[in-house]
Amino acid sequence: MTGAKLHIVHTENSCGWGGQEIRILTESAGMIARGHNVTILCPFEARIYSEAQKRGIPVVALPIARKNLTGLLALRRWLAQHRPDVVNTHSSTDSWLTLLALLFSANTIPVVRTRHISAPVSQTLPNRWLYGRAIRQVVTTGEALRLDLIERLRLPPDHAVSIPTGIDLTRYNRSSALPSAAARATFGIAPQARVVGIAATLRSWKGHDYLLDAVALLYPDFPDLELLIVGDGPRREHLETRIQALAPGLREKIHLVGHRDDVENALAAMDIFALPSYANEGVPQALMQAMAMELPVVSTAVGAIGELVDETSGFLVAPKEAAPLAQALARLLADAALREKLGQGGKQTVEKRYSLERMLDGMEAVFRLAIVRP
Repeated sequence: MTGAKLHIVHTENSCGWGGQEIRILTESAGMIARGHNVTILCPFEARIYSEAQKRGIPVVALPIARKNLTGLLALRRWLAQHRPDVVNTHSSTDSWLTLLALLFSANTIPVVRTRHISAPVSQTLPNRWLYGRAIRQVVTTGEALRLDLIERLRLPPDHAVSIPTGIDLTRYNRSSALPSAAARATFGIAPQARVVGIAATLRSWKGHDYLLDAVALLYPDFPDLELLIVGDGPRREHLETRIQALAPGLREKIHLVGHRDDVENALAAMDIFALPSYANEGVPQALMQAMAMELPVVSTAVGAIGELVDETSGFLVAPKEAAPLAQALARLLADAALREKLGQGGKQTVEKRYSLERMLDGMEAVFRLAIVRP
């Protein structure tokens, strides 16, 4: 994209950590590399604050974790002082605070609202105002999310656009990661094991429980099976308890390794990637990363996952059911040629449709349109 350099502000009130926060950071770094000025506004206690500092992305701490007057006034003062070209909001609280801060202000800063998840938006008049007249453009991370918002909130079709998260293909490829044997040694996995893996925040709706149940069903037929679980989150203690309750022999083959900055090495240790989510997904970055690393995938048709995964890259199974998940995994575990074929198909899909540059081009176009659109 060409044109004047922009000052882009991202607001995020969430103190959690997951694909949404990672997208904000990835997008910010990409826009900075293109010569734009970018600032992230978030609570001091939010993990995105420290992660932005670590990556050298300008970030300002404001008290916007909750909807209150203190946060509203702080945001109003900051925007009046710095007058960015466009503000991109990401969660409910920071969206409301931003729009209210600008509502009775002389500032006419355009606002873009990115909707990252597929949880339904309530069909209320305030939400119709927030997603409709109050902002210049809605961005979703999948076409299914876009169509749902248009229908629920009666938005004009051109008011919402789907721009899935893009991934860095120079990082997520086999040549950038450790060789498989070395990656497995890093995690204490046997060199000749057949490895199923998941990389996701440890939240209930990511479906870890169903994956553990599926692995327990598979173990008698695949005694060399090992499971690699990458990520951290509120369900860690629950999952640790569940793993300890598994049969002796199996529990030692479940590797719960926590958060990793080298996710590409964890993916290099896997033969199959599973993400049995049952709610809230857009187009998950973890699936894209796994596919870029030539892994066949098993997931569910939740949110916009069906836009990414098809018969050329893996299997979609019913959510909240261990048996169909186990059946799909068994088919892949038993067929190395099929794993390779689907892995290559997934890589081609990601390279064609989900690159970092494609996302940055789309977002830059949205920001420029928001600035000129009345």
